[in-house]
Amino acid sequence: MRTAICERLGIEFPLFAFSHCRDVVAAVTNAGGFGVLGAVAYSPDQLDTELTWLDGQVGGRPYGVDVLVPGKVDPSAHDRRVHLMDAVPDRHRDFVTHLLAKYGVSAPGRPMTPVADEIGRRVTASGATGLIDVALKHRIGLIASALGPPPPEMVSRAREAGVPVAALVGTVEHARRQVAAGADLIVAQGTEAGGHTGEISTLVLVPQVVDAVGPIPVLAAGGIASGRQMAAAMALGAEGVWCGSVWLTTEEAETSPAVKQKMLAASSLDTVRSRSRTGKPARQLKSAWTEEWDAGQESPGPLGMPLQMLLAEGAMGRIVAAAEKGEPGALELANYFVGQVVGQLDRVRPARDVVYEMIAEFGDAVERLRRLSE
Repeated sequence: MRTAICERLGIEFPLFAFSHCRDVVAAVTNAGGFGVLGAVAYSPDQLDTELTWLDGQVGGRPYGVDVLVPGKVDPSAHDRRVHLMDAVPDRHRDFVTHLLAKYGVSAPGRPMTPVADEIGRRVTASGATGLIDVALKHRIGLIASALGPPPPEMVSRAREAGVPVAALVGTVEHARRQVAAGADLIVAQGTEAGGHTGEISTLVLVPQVVDAVGPIPVLAAGGIASGRQMAAAMALGAEGVWCGSVWLTTEEAETSPAVKQKMLAASSLDTVRSRSRTGKPARQLKSAWTEEWDAGQESPGPLGMPLQMLLAEGAMGRIVAAAEKGEPGALELANYFVGQVVGQLDRVRPARDVVYEMIAEFGDAVERLRRLSE
């Protein structure tokens, strides 16, 4: 299969795999797709290590890196005189302590304070630029920006290196802004997607974005975990698809075993858009964590990004550790970002097999459409 984006990036099949796990990125890339590593989980030094490993695994095949650059974050993230954890109100700290006690989470925690500033500032333009500088030292084929227009520094550095810039959007207006900011590729992400999403469905969003930004190529994201869904996206005008959730139950995935089992048991009704993990609306598994933050009578309400992200991730580390021990309260609280296609994820498979099955099913779907048109 050869779309314009395949020709430009030198890939066999326009299946883009977003993952925080380098093993997933390598497996998909080596199977003919295009893996994209989420960089926000790493410090610059850690990212360099991950990308060096990837370079050694993919044999020169192209892969990408994704950074978070929100249009708005808590002002404390820009003020280097402020220690970010000091900006978290006592009321919110106390609420987390209350939740852990209420659900009997016994796992010890590690204080976030020593690393909070570095982690929290990765989602600012300056922090993302530091990650981009590291990425451009490697043989990447794409840089993606999520949650806001790519910063000018990101675009200029990528241009100098000859690396295309992709941008994720949830509305037509956002797509136009991204193109104006210099994006070479638009990922139109519907509300069905896992992680940070808007409110418009993929079926509605993709053709609108295609019409608005042409001839800029568009990838479809949200609700795509099979070849049939990929064929539908291509019929809407997309030149490829961007998938994240389908990799979360693969053998290589970073998902903790306890959360992976919750995903395998979940239906498509078991996700919710909630600010409880990052401070911005992000689709994730429903759990006691989302319910307590979003509807609990004692909830102080989520903080903005990155403060809520730091607060939640510090707590979730303890929760997942306890869930792995089988603690029932921790299992109630544990969750992770995942889209509505979680209802299709019913077994653990190697990521390579997911790619091959999607390619085969895509071919069957296209052939069925061909027969219908005869």
